[in-house]
Amino acid sequence: MSDKFDVIVIGGGPAGYHAAIRAAQLGLKTAVIDAFVGKDGKAALGGTCLNVGCIPSKALLDSSKQFFNLSHNLPAHGISVENAKVDMATFIGRKDKIVKQFTGGVDQLFKVNKIVSFFGKGKLLKGNQVEITGNDGSKQTISATNVVLASGSVPIELPFARFDGKHIIDNAGALDIADVPKRLGVIGAGVIGLELGSVWNRLGAKVTIIEALPDFLGTADADIAKVAQREFKKQGLDIKLNAKLSKAEVKKDGVHLTYADKDGEQKLIVDKLLVAVGRRAYTDGLLADDVGVKLDERGRIVVDEHCHTGVDGVWAVGDAVRGPMLAHKGFEEGMAVAEWIAGKAGHVNYDTIPWVIYTEPEIAWAGKTEAQLKEEGVPYKVGSFPFAAIGRAVAMNEAIGQVKMIAHAETDRILGVHMVGPGVSELIAECVVAMEFKGSAEDMARIVHAHPTLSEAVHEAALAVDKRAIHKGN
Repeated sequence: MSDKFDVIVIGGGPAGYHAAIRAAQLGLKTAVIDAFVGKDGKAALGGTCLNVGCIPSKALLDSSKQFFNLSHNLPAHGISVENAKVDMATFIGRKDKIVKQFTGGVDQLFKVNKIVSFFGKGKLLKGNQVEITGNDGSKQTISATNVVLASGSVPIELPFARFDGKHIIDNAGALDIADVPKRLGVIGAGVIGLELGSVWNRLGAKVTIIEALPDFLGTADADIAKVAQREFKKQGLDIKLNAKLSKAEVKKDGVHLTYADKDGEQKLIVDKLLVAVGRRAYTDGLLADDVGVKLDERGRIVVDEHCHTGVDGVWAVGDAVRGPMLAHKGFEEGMAVAEWIAGKAGHVNYDTIPWVIYTEPEIAWAGKTEAQLKEEGVPYKVGSFPFAAIGRAVAMNEAIGQVKMIAHAETDRILGVHMVGPGVSELIAECVVAMEFKGSAEDMARIVHAHPTLSEAVHEAALAVDKRAIHKGN
C-alpha cells in the first residue's frame, strides 16, 4: 500500500491528536498511527493521558476525595454519615466509563475532521515513509510530506523492582487495584507518586512514600513545598526523604523493601509497590537507522525551537522531546507544528507553562521560583497571602495554603506565581494570562476580583508584593 498524506502523526496521545486535528482543520490530508489497546482489548486513542494518566487518575482522585470528605470534612458542616464504605467495582468502573467516553470522543473528532486512523506501531523510514506494524502483525507502508513524531513516554523501571503487574506496579496498575491494600509502598514523591498515593491513602491504605532526593518537591517553590509536605503528613502520608531503595523482593507476605536513609539500612514490607520514579521518552523501534533523526543522552528526540528534527519534513512533539512531560505542553506543541507545516505562525511560550499537582490541597505554579531567580541574579520582590484569611476558603472548610507572587524588583513584571490550596489548579490560569501579556503585580492588584471567591488570594498576593495587602499585616 502506498497511500500519500500531507501529514502523518505517529502517536495518538495529547500531542499527537492535537497536531492531527489542527492539521486537518488547516486542510491537510492527515493520518494518525497509534498502538494503544484499552482494557477491553480494543484500539483506544488518547495515549497515556486519556487511558492511564491524567483523566483516570483525576477520576479516582475525585472519587476518593468524596469518600474522605464523609469522615474528615463533612462533620465540620454538621453532616455525619455512619459506616460509609466503597464499592470497589463501582469505584474503578466509574473511572473506566470516563476513560471510554473521552477516548471515544477523540475517535469521533477524527471522523468529523476526516483523519485516517491506523492502529499499530509506526516506524519512520527514509524519505518520510512510515511502516505500520498492526496489532495483528500485518505490515503496510504509507508516506507523507511531513511526519510528526509524537510517541510519548513510558514509566521508568528500576532494575531491582521490575513491574509484574500484580505486586510491583506502574501508574497504570495503580489505577486498577481491585481491593484497597493495607500497606502501599510508593517509590518517588513526584506528581504520580503523590497523586496516586493520595487516592489509596484516602481509602484507608497505609501509604509510605520513599523519595531519593533530600528535598520535598524540589522543582516547586520551597515555601509552597513546605506547606504541602506538612499537610500531607497530617493526612497520614509517610514521606521518607533522602531514602534510596536498593531491593524489592516479592514474598508470600508482601513486597520486602530495603532502602537506606540517614540512619542506615531500613526494611519495610508492603502489600503492593508503586514505582513512580519518572518517565522516559518512548522511542523504541520508532526510527530506522538511516533516517537521520537524532536522540539526546536521555533518549529524547532532538528538535529545534520549532520542534523540527533537522530532517526535512520531520517534526517531534510532546513527551518524546525536551521540556516538561505535561499533556498541555504537548497540546500546544502539536497545534504549533501543524500551523508551521501549513505556513502559519505557530507559537509555544515555555516560560508560562503551568504545573499542577492534583493532591489535596492542590499545588500549582508557573514561572520562576525564588531559588531560580537568586541563582540567576535577578532582582525580585515577593508578596504572599494565606487562604486562612479568605472568606470563601474558610466557608468551604478548606482554608489551607497560600498564594505567592514574585515580581521583578525594578519593572514589577510578574516572574512567577506559586500556590498551594483549594482550587489552585484553576486559579493559576489567571496568572498565566497575566504573565503571557507581560503583566505586572500592579496590574493584577488593580483588577477587581469578585468577593467572596478563592481568587481574592491572588489579588491580595499581588497587593502584598508592594506591602499593601488589606486583609493581613504587611
